[in-house]
Amino acid sequence: MKESQKIKIGIVDDDLLFVQLLKDYINKDSRYQTTLTCTGGTAFLGEIETNAPDILILDLRMTDGSGLDVLSALSQTDTEMKIIVLSSFYRRSFMGQMLKMGAHAFLSKEIELSELPAVINAVHENGHYFSNDQIEVMRHQLSNKLPEFHAYSKDDLTEREIDVLKLVCQQMSTKEIADALFISPKTVETHKTNLMIKTCVKNMAGLVIYAVQNRIIDANEIVLLDK
Repeated sequence: MKESQKIKIGIVDDDLLFVQLLKDYINKDSRYQTTLTCTGGTAFLGEIETNAPDILILDLRMTDGSGLDVLSALSQTDTEMKIIVLSSFYRRSFMGQMLKMGAHAFLSKEIELSELPAVINAVHENGHYFSNDQIEVMRHQLSNKLPEFHAYSKDDLTEREIDVLKLVCQQMSTKEIADALFISPKTVETHKTNLMIKTCVKNMAGLVIYAVQNRIIDANEIVLLDK
Protein backbone atom coordinates (compact mmCIF):
# COMPACT_ATOMS: atom_id res chain seq x y z
CA MET A 1 0.00 0.00 0.00
CA LYS A 2 1.29 3.47 -0.88
CA GLU A 3 2.29 5.70 2.02
CA SER A 4 -0.33 8.28 1.00
CA GLN A 5 -3.10 5.66 1.26
CA LYS A 6 -2.24 4.47 4.75
CA ILE A 7 -4.33 5.48 7.75
CA LYS A 8 -2.21 7.91 9.77
CA ILE A 9 -2.13 7.08 13.47
CA GLY A 10 -1.19 9.32 16.38
CA ILE A 11 -0.43 8.05 19.90
CA VAL A 12 -0.57 10.28 22.97
CA ASP A 13 0.47 8.55 26.20
CA ASP A 14 3.07 9.34 28.86
CA ASP A 15 4.19 5.70 29.17
CA LEU A 16 7.14 5.68 26.76
CA LEU A 17 7.49 1.90 26.71
CA PHE A 18 3.79 1.48 25.94
CA VAL A 19 4.01 4.04 23.14
CA GLN A 20 6.98 2.29 21.52
CA LEU A 21 5.41 -1.16 21.75
CA LEU A 22 2.10 0.10 20.37
CA LYS A 23 3.83 2.00 17.57
CA ASP A 24 5.82 -1.08 16.56
CA TYR A 25 2.69 -3.22 16.56
CA ILE A 26 0.66 -0.75 14.50
CA ASN A 27 3.41 -0.22 11.93
CA LYS A 28 3.59 -3.96 11.24
CA ASP A 29 0.18 -3.63 9.57
CA SER A 30 0.54 -2.29 6.03
CA ARG A 31 -2.73 -0.38 6.34
CA TYR A 32 -1.40 1.97 9.05
CA GLN A 33 1.44 4.36 9.65
CA THR A 34 2.21 5.95 13.01
CA THR A 35 3.01 9.54 12.10
CA LEU A 36 2.93 11.23 15.51
CA THR A 37 3.68 10.28 19.12
CA CYS A 38 3.58 12.57 22.14
CA THR A 39 3.90 12.06 25.89
CA GLY A 40 1.31 14.67 26.83
CA GLY A 41 -1.73 16.49 25.58
CA THR A 42 -0.05 19.89 25.55
CA ALA A 43 2.67 18.77 23.15
CA PHE A 44 0.14 17.00 20.95
CA LEU A 45 -2.07 20.07 20.59
CA GLY A 46 0.99 22.01 19.50
CA GLU A 47 1.69 19.49 16.72
CA ILE A 48 -1.66 18.87 15.08
CA GLU A 49 -1.86 22.04 13.00
CA THR A 50 0.88 20.68 10.75
CA ASN A 51 0.82 16.95 11.52
CA ALA A 52 -2.71 15.83 12.36
CA PRO A 53 -3.31 12.06 12.20
CA ASP A 54 -6.47 10.40 10.87
CA ILE A 55 -6.88 8.37 14.07
CA LEU A 56 -5.68 9.43 17.53
CA ILE A 57 -5.10 6.84 20.26
CA LEU A 58 -5.35 8.88 23.46
CA ASP A 59 -4.67 8.14 27.13
CA LEU A 60 -6.67 9.96 29.81
CA ARG A 61 -4.24 10.42 32.70
CA MET A 62 -1.09 12.33 31.73
CA THR A 63 0.84 14.99 33.61
CA ASP A 64 1.41 17.42 30.74
CA GLY A 65 -2.11 17.88 29.44
CA SER A 66 -4.63 15.12 30.12
CA GLY A 67 -6.78 13.31 27.62
CA LEU A 68 -9.74 15.32 28.88
CA ASP A 69 -7.83 18.50 28.02
CA VAL A 70 -7.26 17.20 24.50
CA LEU A 71 -10.90 16.23 24.02
CA SER A 72 -12.03 19.62 25.28
CA ALA A 73 -9.64 21.50 22.99
CA LEU A 74 -10.53 19.43 19.91
CA SER A 75 -14.25 19.93 20.57
CA GLN A 76 -13.71 23.61 19.79
CA THR A 77 -12.30 22.84 16.33
CA ASP A 78 -13.71 21.42 13.11
CA THR A 79 -11.17 18.59 12.96
CA GLU A 80 -12.10 15.36 11.18
CA MET A 81 -9.68 13.40 13.36
CA LYS A 82 -11.19 10.29 14.99
CA ILE A 83 -10.31 9.67 18.64
CA ILE A 84 -9.91 6.31 20.35
CA VAL A 85 -9.55 6.78 24.10
CA LEU A 86 -7.40 3.89 25.38
CA SER A 87 -6.86 4.08 29.12
CA SER A 88 -6.20 2.04 32.24
CA PHE A 89 -8.67 4.44 33.88
CA TYR A 90 -11.58 2.74 32.14
CA ARG A 91 -15.08 2.45 33.56
CA ARG A 92 -18.13 1.42 31.56
CA SER A 93 -20.09 4.13 33.36
CA PHE A 94 -17.79 6.77 31.79
CA MET A 95 -18.61 5.73 28.23
CA GLY A 96 -21.46 8.15 27.66
CA GLN A 97 -19.39 11.08 28.90
CA MET A 98 -16.45 10.11 26.69
CA LEU A 99 -18.67 10.00 23.61
CA LYS A 100 -20.34 13.26 24.57
CA MET A 101 -16.90 14.89 24.80
CA GLY A 102 -16.03 13.80 21.27
CA ALA A 103 -14.40 10.36 21.57
CA HIS A 104 -15.30 7.86 18.86
CA ALA A 105 -14.37 4.81 20.93
CA PHE A 106 -13.50 4.18 24.57
CA LEU A 107 -11.37 1.16 25.47
CA SER A 108 -9.46 -0.33 28.38
CA LYS A 109 -5.73 -0.94 28.08
CA GLU A 110 -6.51 -4.51 29.09
CA ILE A 111 -7.86 -5.32 25.62
CA GLU A 112 -5.97 -7.78 23.45
CA LEU A 113 -3.70 -6.08 20.92
CA SER A 114 -5.24 -8.24 18.22
CA GLU A 115 -8.56 -6.47 18.78
CA LEU A 116 -7.16 -3.03 18.02
CA PRO A 117 -7.13 -3.21 14.18
CA ALA A 118 -10.86 -3.97 14.10
CA VAL A 119 -11.49 -0.96 16.35
CA ILE A 120 -9.32 1.32 14.21
CA ASN A 121 -11.06 0.21 11.03
CA ALA A 122 -14.54 0.60 12.52
CA VAL A 123 -13.78 4.12 13.72
CA HIS A 124 -12.13 5.08 10.43
CA GLU A 125 -14.91 3.71 8.22
CA ASN A 126 -18.03 4.13 10.37
CA GLY A 127 -17.16 6.88 12.82
CA HIS A 128 -17.61 4.85 16.01
CA TYR A 129 -16.99 1.55 17.76
CA PHE A 130 -18.98 -0.07 20.57
CA SER A 131 -18.00 -3.28 22.37
CA ASN A 132 -20.48 -5.81 23.76
CA ASP A 133 -20.32 -4.50 27.32
CA GLN A 134 -20.77 -0.91 26.12
CA ILE A 135 -23.92 -1.91 24.27
CA GLU A 136 -25.21 -3.20 27.60
CA VAL A 137 -24.51 0.22 29.12
CA MET A 138 -26.48 1.86 26.31
CA ARG A 139 -29.37 -0.51 26.85
CA HIS A 140 -29.64 0.22 30.55
CA GLN A 141 -28.34 3.76 30.94
CA LEU A 142 -27.94 6.00 27.90
CA SER A 143 -31.53 6.14 26.72
CA ASN A 144 -32.72 7.39 30.11
CA LYS A 145 -29.89 9.11 31.95
CA LEU A 146 -27.78 11.12 29.51
CA PRO A 147 -28.81 14.72 28.92
CA GLU A 148 -30.28 15.62 25.54
CA PHE A 149 -27.68 16.36 22.87
CA HIS A 150 -29.88 18.18 20.42
CA ALA A 151 -31.75 21.39 19.69
CA TYR A 152 -34.11 19.78 17.17
CA SER A 153 -36.65 17.05 17.90
CA LYS A 154 -36.70 13.81 15.94
CA ASP A 155 -39.77 15.17 14.13
CA ASP A 156 -37.48 17.73 12.46
CA LEU A 157 -35.51 14.98 10.72
CA THR A 158 -36.51 14.09 7.18
CA GLU A 159 -37.52 10.55 6.27
CA ARG A 160 -34.29 10.10 4.31
CA GLU A 161 -32.18 11.40 7.22
CA ILE A 162 -33.83 8.84 9.48
CA ASP A 163 -33.07 6.12 6.91
CA VAL A 164 -29.42 7.14 6.92
CA LEU A 165 -29.35 7.32 10.72
CA LYS A 166 -30.72 3.78 11.06
CA LEU A 167 -28.04 2.45 8.72
CA VAL A 168 -25.31 4.32 10.61
CA CYS A 169 -26.47 2.36 13.66
CA GLN A 170 -25.95 -0.83 11.65
CA GLN A 171 -22.21 0.05 11.40
CA MET A 172 -22.53 0.51 7.63
CA SER A 173 -19.92 2.56 5.78
CA THR A 174 -20.81 5.53 3.57
CA LYS A 175 -20.55 3.39 0.44
CA GLU A 176 -22.72 0.65 1.93
CA ILE A 177 -25.39 3.19 2.90
CA ALA A 178 -25.25 4.71 -0.58
CA ASP A 179 -25.72 1.29 -2.19
CA ALA A 180 -28.57 0.37 0.16
CA LEU A 181 -30.48 3.61 -0.46
CA PHE A 182 -29.55 3.96 -4.16
CA ILE A 183 -27.98 7.37 -3.64
CA SER A 184 -24.45 8.68 -4.10
CA PRO A 185 -21.80 8.58 -1.34
CA LYS A 186 -21.66 12.38 -1.52
CA THR A 187 -25.38 12.56 -0.77
CA VAL A 188 -24.91 10.21 2.19
CA GLU A 189 -22.19 12.49 3.58
CA THR A 190 -24.52 15.48 3.15
CA HIS A 191 -27.23 13.67 5.12
CA LYS A 192 -24.72 12.79 7.85
CA THR A 193 -23.62 16.41 8.10
CA ASN A 194 -27.23 17.61 8.31
CA LEU A 195 -27.95 15.01 10.99
CA MET A 196 -25.04 16.20 13.14
CA ILE A 197 -26.08 19.83 12.71
CA LYS A 198 -29.69 19.13 13.65
CA THR A 199 -28.85 16.90 16.60
CA CYS A 200 -25.89 18.97 17.81
CA VAL A 201 -23.63 15.94 18.18
CA LYS A 202 -19.93 15.85 17.30
CA ASN A 203 -19.53 12.45 15.66
CA MET A 204 -21.21 9.24 14.48
CA ALA A 205 -21.14 7.81 17.99
CA GLY A 206 -23.23 10.76 19.13
CA LEU A 207 -25.74 10.02 16.38
CA VAL A 208 -26.10 6.46 17.64
CA ILE A 209 -26.78 7.72 21.16
CA TYR A 210 -29.28 10.23 19.76
CA ALA A 211 -31.08 7.42 17.90
CA VAL A 212 -31.32 5.36 21.10
CA GLN A 213 -32.44 8.31 23.24
CA ASN A 214 -35.16 9.25 20.80
CA ARG A 215 -36.30 5.66 20.20
CA ILE A 216 -35.50 5.82 16.49
CA ILE A 217 -33.83 2.47 17.08
CA ASP A 218 -33.74 0.04 19.96
CA ALA A 219 -30.30 -0.45 21.50
CA ASN A 220 -30.70 -4.17 20.82
CA GLU A 221 -30.72 -3.40 17.08
CA ILE A 222 -27.23 -1.88 17.05
CA VAL A 223 -24.95 -4.13 15.06
CA LEU A 224 -21.69 -5.23 16.68
CA LEU A 225 -18.58 -6.00 14.66
CA ASP A 226 -17.36 -9.57 14.62
CA LYS A 227 -13.98 -9.88 16.29
